[in-house]
Amino acid sequence: MSGAAAQPRGGVTVGTLSDLPPLEAGAVIYLRHWFSGSETRDQMRRDFEVNFGPEVAEAAFEAFGYLCNFCATHGRRPLVRHGMTCRCLGADENCFANLLASAAEGQKDDAHILASLIVTPRKAPELVRLASDCGLLMREVMGLKLPRQTGRPATATLH
Repeated sequence: MSGAAAQPRGGVTVGTLSDLPPLEAGAVIYLRHWFSGSETRDQMRRDFEVNFGPEVAEAAFEAFGYLCNFCATHGRRPLVRHGMTCRCLGADENCFANLLASAAEGQKDDAHILASLIVTPRKAPELVRLASDCGLLMREVMGLKLPRQTGRPATATLH
């Protein structure tokens, strides 16, 4: 074993931001903005206002902030994030992004599993509800449609 401190597993690179669909990529970028300080949060608020108008922007900003703060307050541990300009996607960021997307798409079982990785199981249902509300609002402001729900696949193998 080395004497150096172990790298947090939540920061392990699992892909790149460009690998993600728009909602998930936006969730990661906004997560980084939220936790990088008041200056980047103010920039995020201005970007929302320019793109979505003042009323929708305020609702989206507040919902996203509440979601992030809930994760910080009730998290099992701090969510590990990559830097603002980093193109990598960390494990925790990926979990957060997929939580938001699966909750917004109504995939409650998947969302609950992902939420349980971020917060304690007792807090997971509340996190799923917050992620669903926030994800639906973000889908709306980003002009994204919900994917068509299909039946359960015969196999879970993709490739």
